[in-house]
Order: sequence, then C-alpha cells, then structure tokens
Amino acid sequence: MTPKAERAETTRQADLLERAGRYLAVVIAEGRGSHVTTVDGRDFIDYHLGSGPALLGHGHPEIVAAVQRQVPKGSTYYFLNEPVIRLAERMVEAIPCADQVHFTGSGTEATFFAMRLARGATGRSKVLKFEGGWHGMHDYSLWGTVPKRPSAYPNAEPDSIGIPEVLRGQVLVAPFNDAARAVEIIQRHANDLAAVIVEPLQRVLQPVPGFLEAVREAATRAGSVLIFDEIVTGFRIAWGGAQERYGVIPDVATYGKAMSGGFPMAAIAGRGDIMKHFDARRTERPRLVWASGTLNGNPVSATAGVTALDILSRPGVYDHFHKIGGRLRREIESLGTRYGFAVQAPGEDAVFGVRFTARKPLRNWEDLLTSDTQLNLRWSIELLKRGILVNPNEKFYLSLAHTDADVDRTLEACDQAFAAIKR
Repeated sequence: MTPKAERAETTRQADLLERAGRYLAVVIAEGRGSHVTTVDGRDFIDYHLGSGPALLGHGHPEIVAAVQRQVPKGSTYYFLNEPVIRLAERMVEAIPCADQVHFTGSGTEATFFAMRLARGATGRSKVLKFEGGWHGMHDYSLWGTVPKRPSAYPNAEPDSIGIPEVLRGQVLVAPFNDAARAVEIIQRHANDLAAVIVEPLQRVLQPVPGFLEAVREAATRAGSVLIFDEIVTGFRIAWGGAQERYGVIPDVATYGKAMSGGFPMAAIAGRGDIMKHFDARRTERPRLVWASGTLNGNPVSATAGVTALDILSRPGVYDHFHKIGGRLRREIESLGTRYGFAVQAPGEDAVFGVRFTARKPLRNWEDLLTSDTQLNLRWSIELLKRGILVNPNEKFYLSLAHTDADVDRTLEACDQAFAAIKR
C-alpha cells in the first residue's frame, strides 16, 4: 500500500470510528426479555445479551422469583450451601465428561484454574491452545488470540503488554481445524504437555469432521489433559453442550455465561481422577491444586443457575434456538447476496457471526482475517440506527426470549442496512 493510500485508509477508519461512537455508546437502563432500553428511551432488540449470559433473556420471571426468595437468606456464605450442591448435581447429570464440579467466579478464572489443574495432575508445564481461540484474560490465554497474521507455530506472540516473557514457549499455538499440525505438535511436546485447551466451536468456526476426534486421540496418547472451553457452548448449542453436539468427550470442561441465568458464576467439570486434585479430602496436601475464591459457589448465583438449567431442560428449548437462529443465519446470507455482498453467517444457530468475506470454507483464524471488518462495522452501525443491538465483527447471541416478531423486525433492519451500505 502506498503512503497516500495508507493515509486515505487511516482517514476512512477515523471517520468510521467517529460515526460508530455516535451509535455504539448506548447506556442501558433496563432489559426485558429479548429487548433492552437505553437511558434516553430507545428500544433495541438485543443480540449481545451481556456478551452471552442472558440465554433466557433479560429478567426472566422464574429467575427473578427464585433469586428474590434466596436474597433475604444472605448473599454469600463461603461454605457449602444447598443451592450450589443442587447446581453441581444438575451439571453432572447434564455434562458427559463430568464426575465432579468446581465453581469459580468467572470464565477467566475457570480456564486459568483448569490449566493449573492439568499441570498439577500431570506434573507438566506446557499448554497447547489454538490460534484465535478465546480463553479469558489471564496470562496463559492471551497468546495468538488476535494476531494480524498467522503465528509461527507452535510459537505465538502475546496479545497484551504485561504478559510475562517467561511464558513464551509454555503456551504453544496451533491452527484450528488442522488435525495433522495439532497432532504433530502434541506428539513433539508430549513429555512436557500438561493440557490441550480448545473451544470446540472456536468463536464462530465449527470443527471440521475428524478434528476434535484427532485431538482427543493425540492428547490421550500423550497423557495430556484435554480441556474443552465450553464457556460459550455449554448449555447453549445443546443440553450437553459441544460434547453432545460434536460427539467428543474431553477430560475437563469449563462453563460460564449461560449456566447461571445471567448471574456471575462459572465452573470446571471433569473426570473424578483429575478433579480430585481440587479436593483436600481426597488429595494429599503436596498434590493439592489451590483454586479457592471468596464468592465461588455463591448461593444467589447458584439459585439462578439451578432455575436456569431447569428451564433449559424443558422440551422444545433447543428446537426454538434452531428455528430462530437458523432463520436469521439463512436470511442474512440471502439478503447480503441480493445486494451483491459476499456474506456468511458461520457458527451454530444459537450463536453465530456475520462475516463479509468470499473465503470458503471458513476453518481457522487465517480465513477470518479475510473478512472486511470495516464494511461489517458500517453495516452494524446501520443496524444500531434501526434498533438492533449488535457487537460489530463479533457474535449474534440468541435467547429463549427472542420471537418470530423479533426476527421479522431484525431482517427488515438487515435489509435496510445492506441497502444503506450498498449506496
């Protein structure tokens, strides 16, 4: 790109960001069902849902009632309590890999402690993740998450300043959906590899047939712990999450967002012989993995979680997500094509993205780098103008509260947005 072209691109981006600021700076006053209202009275259909936790919609009446009954009993105890025991039992029933559950306060804590658990259980130090995979905000997760170009596998660069250089080489990175490369890296580092952590649905990328199976087999042969990061997929894309949807069972999995009805809570679930390292009653102190937190197992969040899982277990719930989300994905792609745009809606019906790219298939981070993010930003601004709350270049999250009428209004707005950016 010539210096003149670079200056023009910089000016264009600055203009887009200035325009975005006018429409993206929404301040929420309240949320009800699939809608939120801003402090200045604007109504939006919400496809961000607090970045995913409001899977049942905002202020679900059964969640509200259950929490109101719990709050007068005290907000937190630190010790075991009935709601958290009931939630653990419910999760073990639902999650294929789960013999035991350990609760944390956030998804970042869950993946951080899951990696520590794997290091403690194996006596090894290294972790393999996949380029573009998001595992929270801790130092072990922020390597090769949003690179501007493919990483020099298995090496990657940190995504943030402040990441200790000593972790270089401790976090290995492979391209998602490349089974041969992943297996080779696992085999080469088998003696040092504590864990392989993967989002089975990586952001909006579905696993290709055989990929998760190959990673599962290689991790088993290496004696490494396979961790599924199901913070997003758990209880969202199926009752049993990605493990049920894709038919591959990890050793350990992490959960958050959807599992607690919009209240702050996350969890680690897994095989008993691995999870025992969290339990001082079953493990000698030198082999104990520390993972305590003041608000872990909070009874208010646990009460919301039990109620949320009760609702999600009812007949027809996941059919609803497929119906609503499937229609949105198909018709957004169709509308884009009608206006001459190369548009795809990769992901699952309950959580998907919209990407402006002709690259097919979309299998890894390098493929996603072909997306026109500025065009997506312009399109998203047009949606915001029309009362559709989205996070540009990120995900559409569906809730149980979204209706056919919401989809009708959303698709009308999408049609107008495509027309506007076409002009």
